[in-house]
Amino acid sequence: MAASNYDSIIFTRLTKVPPAAIIDLMNDSAVRRHLPLAQDEFGTVECDRFVAIKERMWEEKGFGPWAFMLDGEFIGWGGLQPEDNDVDVGLVLRRKYWGAGPILYRRILTYAFEDLCVGSVTALLPPSRTRVSALRRLGFHEDGEVVIQDQRFLRYRLVRSR
Repeated sequence: MAASNYDSIIFTRLTKVPPAAIIDLMNDSAVRRHLPLAQDEFGTVECDRFVAIKERMWEEKGFGPWAFMLDGEFIGWGGLQPEDNDVDVGLVLRRKYWGAGPILYRRILTYAFEDLCVGSVTALLPPSRTRVSALRRLGFHEDGEVVIQDQRFLRYRLVRSR
């Protein structure tokens, strides 16, 4: 897929996506390799719970993850989520759309800094994610480690430019 087509990705709510599409993505072995918190099978019950949790973020915080659609196809999800006292950015994309990451990150970061006026954004990556050059090109720098549900993550931070 040509990168220029990625500009037409639509951000919508996860509630607009057929659960089977989310379930398919979340059970893809290549995707799960980088989702250490996804330990068990992701079925209908887990999908319903997942979408409800993400929608609650929107209700309580005014931001949360989106579903990404391209030409009517669900290609992944991601966006901003509260993480302790930080605003964390994350992306989970179908394999064939992994190249869309930088464009999506830029759109999400613009929303974080310009619309939400946050001071910084973090990205939490499992140690299995060794390719971080795209994050560095966006301006993220290493900012320690965190442990969530007994899983270690490397934290990267991007501070809002004044």
